[in-house]
Amino acid sequence: MEGFDYSRRRTVEVRAGRVAIGGDNPVRLQSMTNTSTMDTDGSVRQSAQLAAAGSELVRLTAQGVREADNIGVISSRLREAGVDVPLVADIHFNPRAAFAAAVTADKVRINPGNFVDPGRVFKKLEYTDEEYAAELQRIDDALTPFLELCRENGTAIRIGVNHGSLSDRIMSRFGDNPAGMTESAMEFLRVCRKRRFDNVVISIKASNVGLMVETVRMLADAMAAEDMHYPIHLGVTEAGDGEDGRVKSAVGIATLLTEGIGDTIRVSLSEDPVNELPVARMLADYSLRGAGAPHIPGTLHGSRPNGRRRSRSHGAIGGDNPPAVAGGHEGYVAEGEMKPDFTADEVAAWPVLVAPLSDEEAEAVVPGQPVVLTTEHPFFRGAIRQAMHQLSVHGKDNPVMIRVSYKGLTPEQTMVYAAADLGPALLDGFADGIQVESDSLSDSELISLAFAILQSTRQRISRTEYISCPSCGRTMFDLQQTLAAVKAATSSLKGLKIGVMGCVVNGPGEMADADYGYVGAGVGRVSLYRGKECVRKNIPAEEAVDALTALIKSDGRWT
Repeated sequence: MEGFDYSRRRTVEVRAGRVAIGGDNPVRLQSMTNTSTMDTDGSVRQSAQLAAAGSELVRLTAQGVREADNIGVISSRLREAGVDVPLVADIHFNPRAAFAAAVTADKVRINPGNFVDPGRVFKKLEYTDEEYAAELQRIDDALTPFLELCRENGTAIRIGVNHGSLSDRIMSRFGDNPAGMTESAMEFLRVCRKRRFDNVVISIKASNVGLMVETVRMLADAMAAEDMHYPIHLGVTEAGDGEDGRVKSAVGIATLLTEGIGDTIRVSLSEDPVNELPVARMLADYSLRGAGAPHIPGTLHGSRPNGRRRSRSHGAIGGDNPPAVAGGHEGYVAEGEMKPDFTADEVAAWPVLVAPLSDEEAEAVVPGQPVVLTTEHPFFRGAIRQAMHQLSVHGKDNPVMIRVSYKGLTPEQTMVYAAADLGPALLDGFADGIQVESDSLSDSELISLAFAILQSTRQRISRTEYISCPSCGRTMFDLQQTLAAVKAATSSLKGLKIGVMGCVVNGPGEMADADYGYVGAGVGRVSLYRGKECVRKNIPAEEAVDALTALIKSDGRWT
């Protein structure tokens, strides 16, 4: 964003098969199969379904060489059926599979956390500068022949950093944080540039939306500082299902898209992967309305706030209060954590500001009293940001309730658009409260949506948070049924974070800030985690949910 207007980050163009990524191309949509890659018929069928639903690239897991080789068979079968969607091989822990996939796939995703480094055990390692330089040389030695093979075959690569699989080496040197994640990516990108291999896309993902946004921003800045301009893939990993999965994905992806960052996206839902594509489409289209929108004039007063904007408190809004929720009309009754702080009728009496604001409008605001801020400008983020800067320039510390109103939308569109509009404002630190109005959702559904948006930014916790991966060919159990069973047993708990992971690839790491984890350990077997620690291994799947609830109760956290 230049000032308050939309501008897209400049990148080189990368090609994966027939699809061009970055440059002047539109934001591309991706999804991933949940079939075994050795199930040729099933993988062909699902890849074709995903392509028909709008997926411009389809990713398949490749645990080993045989899976990587079979991607070539799947590709041939798809071409015979008239489906020319590029296929992406997803590699974990097995560089040999990456070399095989460089020949059979259109693009290969590798993970810096385990392409050269061993699997992490959360062990603190000490290196001298000379020893660390030797580690970097090992990366160069391992990555260079892979890049040359990809160059020979016209294969693109994605360097995909996951918060859940940072190596002990990186965490020991830089930390388990945005700096560590960024450096993990940059180490590999420097080898790519050194070897003049530019057919590269980069991604950094996390289940924590704020962490993901902060890290991608840091990565974009780090690349710019070293004159790198590779396309960026966006996604909130382990987002979950239903309302929570859609809201978390929309908040994270929209925040970055509206800043001009992002060239491909995936909405990762713990559902049928076909369900990801309509959400991704509406999210990309809606977030990019700022392109070509009318200019938003105003005075830039600083860049991003250092944390939440300081405002004067007024009852339950502003000051040190958590962001408030408004909703519910006359006769609405709500109890417990889903009770709004203000009714819609109460908020209706507050002054309404319509962004963008002129100097005269900002100066006329009566100090101290709460105000409602809304806009009809197509670039919601820019208009709201301009209004908040205008209030700051004119010394106004009023608590601000940001309101969004939608008419004629489906419930799913309302979820996605509200999260895409309000999520960035919350992460930017501008909102003292939020209100969602829509003719497609009931009062209780609108209030639930507002609380879900607040929870996704971790600014107000009102329910159990589930960190749940989308199913793929590595998943050891029926993820959708298992997640439903875990939710049914634990959804009454407030404030816990529970990870439900199909396998151990990213599970323990992505659950690093979860209170408890439920991880597939093998066919029909589950391991339970308390934080990063595995406390019970290989529990029969039919006993695992009861074992999880027993663990939570034994810790005294069943409240």
